[in-house]
Amino acid sequence: MPLSPEALQAIALTLKLATATTLVLLLLATPLAWWLSQTHSRFRGPVGAMVMLPLVLPPTVLGFYLLVLLGPQGWVGQLTQSLGLGVLSFSFTGLLIGSVVFSMPFAVQPIQHAFEALGRRPFEVAATLRARPLDTFFTVALPLARPGLLTATLLSFAHTVGEFGVVLMIGGNIPGQTRVVSTQLYGHVEAMEYDAAHVLAAGMVVFSFVVLLLLTRLRQRPNPVAP
Repeated sequence: MPLSPEALQAIALTLKLATATTLVLLLLATPLAWWLSQTHSRFRGPVGAMVMLPLVLPPTVLGFYLLVLLGPQGWVGQLTQSLGLGVLSFSFTGLLIGSVVFSMPFAVQPIQHAFEALGRRPFEVAATLRARPLDTFFTVALPLARPGLLTATLLSFAHTVGEFGVVLMIGGNIPGQTRVVSTQLYGHVEAMEYDAAHVLAAGMVVFSFVVLLLLTRLRQRPNPVAP
């Protein structure tokens, strides 16, 4: 059964959202993961717990509070309205914010583990060569943590593609604006259009399998850091 124009539109929006979310997450999660892996601050525990909170919170709970926060009565919503940006809920920007928050653990955790696995030796060697901390981060830490970065990229992208509860709460199901694959599939099931639902669902299964296969292959690669 060929995909309908509405399904193709939902797929395109999903890929756009997943790509934007992954890029934003890599920019935010990398320095955060570095700080969590290196700091001895008393705030490390609370910050780490906040980052991991979406793993245990129901997506609808997270989506509800984001909806309130970004809505016309929330402080973010009031701020964006005062700046002439309107309300971010039920918009692509709102979807992006929700996706970044919801997928944050899937980006931070693998990068943090990769940084922690490096140990102190590479940085001690860099210090003997009089490398500055920023140079050490970009020329030593990031290249050696590449497997963690790749894992974070795959997980963030795949997790965003499969989101449902958060995107439905904060974005609704507006065609061409906030309707992604998961909500398109939900709409097909509600309308008892099972043939169309099967096509999207099968595509999601294949996509998920390929991502898991790539992650398995990635984890089988030898660690570039010497023991």
